[in-house]
Amino acid sequence: MTIRRILKFPHPDLRARAEVVTVFDDGLQQLVADLLDTMRDAPGIGITAPHIGVLKRVVVIELADGQGVRSYINPAIEWASDVLVRNMEGSVSMPGMNDEVERPAAIRIRYQDVSGTAQTQEADGLLAVCLQHEIDQLDGIFWLYRLSRLKRDRLIKRFEKQQRIQIA
Repeated sequence: MTIRRILKFPHPDLRARAEVVTVFDDGLQQLVADLLDTMRDAPGIGITAPHIGVLKRVVVIELADGQGVRSYINPAIEWASDVLVRNMEGSVSMPGMNDEVERPAAIRIRYQDVSGTAQTQEADGLLAVCLQHEIDQLDGIFWLYRLSRLKRDRLIKRFEKQQRIQIA
């Protein structure tokens, strides 16, 4: 079990675009395993390689839906519904902070599995929200930037205060 250090907001790697994975080897499988261990320890339901400072397009998601661990390499949204939903979102890089974000209710993505095989998947509900959230992260869009400036500024101030209290 390898738990990696999670970068905290506003680390610049959280705003960087992750690189496409081109090598599907034991190193990638170890990265996926480390992401899972780190996410469970955080705790969280989704994590990307950039959260631990690895700028690669890798996502791991584990929901309480009985479907187990899902890993996505190089995911991209192919289609998104016109119907929008609002869900509470947060990040392992900004623990304790969350707010409602509006996103398409259903999506279809293309991705590769850990062996490099091309896949497509349709998702709705919490899985659709998580996939959009994590793909945003791979594109350097931290979830806060989906909020109004006022909400974003308030959350940042609360998070900074929380961090100062924890250090003291």
